[in-house]
Amino acid sequence: MEKFSETLIAWYQSKKRDLPWRNTSNPYFIWLSEIILQQTRVDQGMPYYIKFVEAFPTIDDLANASQDEVLRLWQGLGYYSRGRNLHFTAKQVVAVFNAAFPTNYNDLIKLKGVGPYTAAAIASFCGNEHKAVVDGNVYRVLARYFGIESDISSTLAQKEFQQLASGLLSIKKPGIHNQAIMEFGALQCVPKNPNCNQCPFQNSCFAFLNKKIDSLPNKSKKVKVKIRYFNYLVINKDDFTLIKKRPAGDIWEGLYEFPLIESHEDLDENKIINSQAFNNLIESKKYTIGNISLSIKHQLTHQTIFCKFIEINIKEATHLIDFESVLWANLENYPKPILIQRFYKKNEM
Repeated sequence: MEKFSETLIAWYQSKKRDLPWRNTSNPYFIWLSEIILQQTRVDQGMPYYIKFVEAFPTIDDLANASQDEVLRLWQGLGYYSRGRNLHFTAKQVVAVFNAAFPTNYNDLIKLKGVGPYTAAAIASFCGNEHKAVVDGNVYRVLARYFGIESDISSTLAQKEFQQLASGLLSIKKPGIHNQAIMEFGALQCVPKNPNCNQCPFQNSCFAFLNKKIDSLPNKSKKVKVKIRYFNYLVINKDDFTLIKKRPAGDIWEGLYEFPLIESHEDLDENKIINSQAFNNLIESKKYTIGNISLSIKHQLTHQTIFCKFIEINIKEATHLIDFESVLWANLENYPKPILIQRFYKKNEM
């Protein structure tokens, strides 16, 4: 077991990437990086980390910001509950811990949006606490090396992997060990076509020796994907348009969007215009239809969105409950789903 950790750490010290959150012991910055990198690649998350550190250099700065400011910076990163939790947790740390970001596991696990993996990462990186991290990379490394065929979707298997990871964890260098095993999974023991010929564990890896690289780890649970059709009405009068904040309980909570008609199937222009929903939104008959975009496919983890934009120019001002009339030029300042941001950037002139 000790040999495994020593080999892992030696590999890490020679192969690790130079990442900004590895050059600090500030738990606030490390927490920022961990939340941003949840379900996000490093190359995608890096610009967001830099933006957040520049905009909110302290936990107080983040706590004092508005949710709209936070979500605006988060825009395009996806899984927006992470951004909302980030803001909530900043306020929590200021209120409960007097703005001193905790570095021990028991306090970290109480924070909103911080689970066992993130708490273990911060506690081991900042406090050298003996807590093992287990994420997708760790599952893959351990399943392949030890030949564990348990379904990682099951609670029993997750406990099994946690116990194994804890048993392997370096006593003297838990933080470096944790970083090493995550980096090893991200760079060396990758999901597809790993470079096993350059792997320091080649002679003792169960999956390599038994030709099971492609079958481990075992994850049988399938994600059911929901299909949705979004028809956005871009209602314009002079230089103004209408937007509304999306409610809780659905995707993109807290982000702004144009008036929406959601349907169970792809609707053509006539079906949209003749629908009751359209008539409820467009009170005046004095309007003209502008451009209608092609259907755009947007893939989320559990949902596939087919979206189109219908530009509608009205001659009389309309006032819709819960909608805000904003200058088109000011739309950039509102946090929006990436679909709407791309449409806006394409049409901002």
